[in-house]
Amino acid sequence: MKKLFTNYNFEFDKNEKKLLTTFCRQTLKQIEGDNRYYAEERTFNSLISKLTSDDDTIKLTKDERIKLKHQLEENVKFLKEKSDKSWFIKKWMYKSMLNQYSGILNNHFRN
Repeated sequence: MKKLFTNYNFEFDKNEKKLLTTFCRQTLKQIEGDNRYYAEERTFNSLISKLTSDDDTIKLTKDERIKLKHQLEENVKFLKEKSDKSWFIKKWMYKSMLNQYSGILNNHFRN
């Protein structure tokens, strides 16, 4: 049975907030200046402002949650592919990022 109401309140720790803020800023750099991504640009700017606030509980909108989750999933998929194709040192560097992003996805965004 489908849930009628979904909780969009998240409690990220300090490291997760910093990682997600950096992730959102990188995403904005990639899409800025392109008019097709105006909605995504607004969403990620809103996410950055919420993540940089001092609130313990971060309340996201449904749109923000969906876009952040989708971007994180795509990033994890990309990092897995890069990690599988790379040599030892690059694999070691990608493993850390992959573990951090996977941890956030599993802890906060999996149903």
